[in-house]
Amino acid sequence: MENYILSLDAGTTSSRAIIFDHKGQTKGLAQYEFTQYFPKESWVEHDGVEIWETQLKAIKEALTNAQIKPEQIQAMGITNQRETTLIWDRNTGKPVYKAIVWQDRRTAHICEELKREGKEKQFYEKTGLLLDAYFSGTKIKWILDQDPKLRTAAENGSLAFGTVDSWLIWNLTQGKVHVTDVTNASRTLLFNIHTLQWDDELLNTLDIPKALLPEVVSCSEKVGVSDPSLFGHPIPIAGIAGDQQAALFGQMCTTAGDVKNTYGTGCFCIMNTGASPVKSKNKMLTTIGYQINGTVSYALEGSVFIAGAVVQWLRDQLGIISDSSEIEALAQTVEDNGGVTFIPALAGLGAPYWDAQATGSILGITRGTKKGHIARAALEAIALRVMEIVTEMQKDAHTQFESLKVDGGASTNNLLMQIQADVLKTEVIRPQTTETTALGAAFFAGLATGYWDSVDSLKTIWAFDQKFVPQPSSQTEKTIALWKNRIGKLSSFN
Repeated sequence: MENYILSLDAGTTSSRAIIFDHKGQTKGLAQYEFTQYFPKESWVEHDGVEIWETQLKAIKEALTNAQIKPEQIQAMGITNQRETTLIWDRNTGKPVYKAIVWQDRRTAHICEELKREGKEKQFYEKTGLLLDAYFSGTKIKWILDQDPKLRTAAENGSLAFGTVDSWLIWNLTQGKVHVTDVTNASRTLLFNIHTLQWDDELLNTLDIPKALLPEVVSCSEKVGVSDPSLFGHPIPIAGIAGDQQAALFGQMCTTAGDVKNTYGTGCFCIMNTGASPVKSKNKMLTTIGYQINGTVSYALEGSVFIAGAVVQWLRDQLGIISDSSEIEALAQTVEDNGGVTFIPALAGLGAPYWDAQATGSILGITRGTKKGHIARAALEAIALRVMEIVTEMQKDAHTQFESLKVDGGASTNNLLMQIQADVLKTEVIRPQTTETTALGAAFFAGLATGYWDSVDSLKTIWAFDQKFVPQPSSQTEKTIALWKNRIGKLSSFN
């Protein structure tokens, strides 16, 4: 019987399970969406139990769809939405509060207070992160602050914290294993990326008991096995990485200077910086790319909070398209943007601005403005925000990158990819397998269990689908100039 690798892709809106073979080809797939809760303005929550139930359902269905027996799965890798925060009771296994999602802004006031206290440098020096509600640490503090009984339980070791990877592993092993990997740990505001340890000083600053925290492991090692009662056969769990780091590895960005960008709800751009962390002078995040066999590769990351969500907004709020896939054809009904600039600050601005108060704008509208101009400007906005991040990364890393590897749903939009190549003045490469996040988790698990024998052997699996070569034009230069002028008036960064 041929063996396979199972990858769990625990995303922000759905739980997915994908089965890969030795060639990195998909043999089975299943996906289930789960509920998004918005209890107050800027609050976003998930039901941890529903995440687990949909993930379990997806695994079983993927096995059935592929007609593969559980004993044919050599190992399981897990990749997950990062920063989303769960706390559960170690005895009952039940969450004590809904999962607070990475998009949630309820702890912004805690971050502002810490900044006023002069704590930002302390956090940045140790974690590589800016003080922002995006990260897990302030979410943990907020949950514990809701109820003195929760804080007491956390202090006496009765509760467990985890990002979604930890939560799934806890359930897969029925409470036997409580771990996270270095990439997820590096996004908590609690983990020292230089010592690779939970940091006591940061824990004290946020008043978070160490007893809550999982053990930190590498991205590629066997950490446990699924309980035999779940699938009828124990499956080794051997790969863990946050979704963007998994995509970095799935794209085989294994050399310093390699860059990938994922086009999803937001955009997440990561540059591999090699064995040493690079301190950003341009408000990028310094983070851990991955760890294999005790060796850490560090990375710079920039986040665009709103990317594909711009297209959803044009569909759902303005109604100028009825399906997201229509945006490309609509944008091609005009030769250029007609002088329109779309500033996509629908949830503030991420890197390099980090302006939580920024709001979106459509500028340059005239009586001659058509729907196609707005559609084209929206696609340009996504590409221009990525351009800003890559530009700042290059300054930090003192590296001129050679190409941008792309993935995620919007990477299938050929017009967007061409615009991206044009504004970056660099080749954009789309792989044959756009499931790079799940593939990265599979690669980690497969390396740990001998399914693949080396990183070099993985490089023979990765293959490109299409390359987009920059086409210089005066219109592109005009678009960039208008963008810089208009966003500069809206943000203090410039």
